Amino acid sequence: MRRRIRRAAAVLTLLAITATCGAQDPDGRAARWDSPGLVGGGGWPFLRSPISGSEAEDASYLPGSSVILLSDGQARLIPHGATEPVTVPADDPRVAAAVKGDRDWLDRGKVPGSASGHLDMASRALLDLRLLTSPSGASTASWYGMWNYVWPRDAAFHAAAFAVTGHLDEARRTLSFLARVQNGDGRWATRYRSNGSAVNDGRSIQLDEIGWVLWASWFVGRYAGEDLVPWGMVRRAADWIAGNLGEDGLPPASSDYFERHPSTEQVPDRPTLGVSAPLLAGLRGAAAIAGDRHPRESARWRTAAERLDAAIRREYGVHGYPRSPVEGGNMDASVTFLAPPFASEDRRVTSALAVAVDRLRIEENGGLLPGENWAGGKTQAWTPEVAMFALAETASGRETGWLDWLSEHRTSLGVLPERVNAEGEPHSVAPLGWTAALVLLALTAQEEPLPVPPA
Repeated sequence: MRRRIRRAAAVLTLLAITATCGAQDPDGRAARWDSPGLVGGGGWPFLRSPISGSEAEDASYLPGSSVILLSDGQARLIPHGATEPVTVPADDPRVAAAVKGDRDWLDRGKVPGSASGHLDMASRALLDLRLLTSPSGASTASWYGMWNYVWPRDAAFHAAAFAVTGHLDEARRTLSFLARVQNGDGRWATRYRSNGSAVNDGRSIQLDEIGWVLWASWFVGRYAGEDLVPWGMVRRAADWIAGNLGEDGLPPASSDYFERHPSTEQVPDRPTLGVSAPLLAGLRGAAAIAGDRHPRESARWRTAAERLDAAIRREYGVHGYPRSPVEGGNMDASVTFLAPPFASEDRRVTSALAVAVDRLRIEENGGLLPGENWAGGKTQAWTPEVAMFALAETASGRETGWLDWLSEHRTSLGVLPERVNAEGEPHSVAPLGWTAALVLLALTAQEEPLPVPPA
């Protein structure tokens, strides 16, 4: 069954819709892809190239590497010093060198998942994240077309995954890139090219990104040392949040990870939980980073976090934590942003998680929609949202079947895609870095407690 599902990923067509991780090409064209994974090599820098679906038929990665063994017994890789992939006999010395380079990199950190039988998924996710991250720290959502950009939100999770697996250089570089491209007022553009230039294509600003970068900065600091976190970036971002909470304690309305204009929401002039919850995690993280070294900033941001926390409980909590602060509001995956590892466990949030899963589950493939009344395909499961619930469960110490589901719905090469269609086949671009990062965090949480920003 698994082989059948993976082979079906050979050639897939994506109809562009407005949704997670960039859904509308700037020129409006439909996107198409036919690659179930990327080819790389063990040398620096870590270059990537897609492999076609036909070439990937009956192919597989050499374990612990980004070198692909083709069905005819030859190997596809990007040798050290080269910029294009080559196909060579499997006993070519360049193959052994590339595999060794990849495995040495993995060994410099740690790969979670052995206890749950998901070591292969974790290894592939880590190697794919490395292929998506350039030496400059530009960590793109994926490799293809409209995904081949740096979303600050996605990159923040990439940095967190690098940190928790012990790949601290990559984590620091990713944060440093985000610090370099940050606007002077503390915010970020929706997405950036790898050279650091902002993409101006009319997308609404996504304020949740500010919170995610702050949370990731604190999270990385727990593993790499807070002295290495870009303080100026933290100060500007946290000051923006603290200075832009309204009289009700909530931030302004804006787009979030759904990437749609606030006018389409149930309450257009109020922020979604997908904005409010990440900003709370970010403020708490920033206050902890400031600590005793910057007591005035720490106190100011902690006070702002307390206001925002109270507002979230009052405006969303009374309704069961829906996406918009209204009675009978639609549930979506952003309720996971109030669960560990972003906030301490709360029984009301735990109950809301169960309600959300029940309402978002897709009968056809067993996965989850991003939210109720989703504007896109009603039978396409989105892997980032499934991984969000997996992380909330494992970080809370509960068993979850979502990691098994994600593993079973990878591409023919074992890569995590963005979506899964009604037939249970991988759909849309693969790999998706955000899903890979969330999976790595969730698998780590099965083996050790993840830090939670202090309230």
